[in-house]
Amino acid sequence: MEISPDTWVLYEWRGLQLNATIVFTWAVMALLVVGSWAVTSRLSAEETVSRWQAALEVIVSTIRDQIAEVGADDPGRYLPFIGTLFLFIATANILSVVPGYQPPTGSLSTTAALAICVLIAIPLFSIGRSGIAGYLSGYIQPTPLMLPFNIVSEISRTIALAVRLYGNVMSGTVIVGILISVAPFFFPVVMQVLGLLTGLIQAYIFAILAMVYIGSASRSRRGSDGPSPNETGD
Repeated sequence: MEISPDTWVLYEWRGLQLNATIVFTWAVMALLVVGSWAVTSRLSAEETVSRWQAALEVIVSTIRDQIAEVGADDPGRYLPFIGTLFLFIATANILSVVPGYQPPTGSLSTTAALAICVLIAIPLFSIGRSGIAGYLSGYIQPTPLMLPFNIVSEISRTIALAVRLYGNVMSGTVIVGILISVAPFFFPVVMQVLGLLTGLIQAYIFAILAMVYIGSASRSRRGSDGPSPNETGD
């Protein structure tokens, strides 16, 4: 039983390996791109819309509402990034019902890459709100002695994001593999259904935590540097 898709090498040439993590990651991205293009290419403003457009509107509005509940004052600003994180992780996990497929989120390299995206997004969104000086000053609030602690906090929560998602997805794969060897008929089906639910929950948790980190960083930087010009109306 292969615990991680990293160990499944599909092609190797002169020391360069193409493993299942890379293949399945690009497959998920291609599926999302093609699916989003197919749905958005036929959007309609009429009262009667297609089922695909209705489903898309429900997903987008739900993600926007969840971002607003976290406390973001402008959900539309964060929607593309947070929505992409959620849809990628959810799709990658849901496709685990396909025979021969292994979710790329079961690889620490994939979850680490997603966590690094969040790590990069935090200063980008914060700088967009309060500028570079305002963002950097947040690291020494309320006192310059907090600088090393704030840096360690940024690194530790990035590691926590990556390890949490990887651990939950990988453990589910291992449990299913064990049950298949012990009771190959009934229990694997039950665990597969539970795995789908867990996969969606993990996608939700990752996206919400990313929004919490981004939102808290933006609010703390704005609070330490005063309101932005857009908020004051200047």
